[in-house]
Amino acid sequence: MKQTANVDVQFLEMVRQNEGIIYKVTSFYTDTEHPLGDLYQEVVLNLWKAFPSFRGDSKYSTWIYRIALNTCISFYRRSKKNISYVDISMDIPDVVDNSEEIQELYKLINRLGKIERALVLLYLDDKSYKEISYITVITVTNVAKKISLIKD
Repeated sequence: MKQTANVDVQFLEMVRQNEGIIYKVTSFYTDTEHPLGDLYQEVVLNLWKAFPSFRGDSKYSTWIYRIALNTCISFYRRSKKNISYVDISMDIPDVVDNSEEIQELYKLINRLGKIERALVLLYLDDKSYKEISYITVITVTNVAKKISLIKD
């Protein structure tokens, strides 16, 4: 019983320390059909399911990016199915920059495809091409090409 409680505490601490990443990824994929709370909850659920198999081959933050991005992209595919949610007791950060420039940036980013949004998010978060490659499961060469095309 103690070991399970320890895992629960470890998981909650990991989520608290990285909630900014979860919030950032989910906010990039939020729209009227996919509310922030639903996406956030789905990411946390998938993190919980995958947590026992985390091997430590990467930092928690890299692992969280990978799961969060895959969850958000998959969420769109399944959104046509009726999914019910249970309220979780975690507060979603309410730190959003609503300046005109940021709003315009989000509008432009939302015009991109789902994978391209992920690349932009990771690029803007100063991730190396190698780390972006690991998170998105795209070769480093293709990451560089796609980011270059997006910039143009």
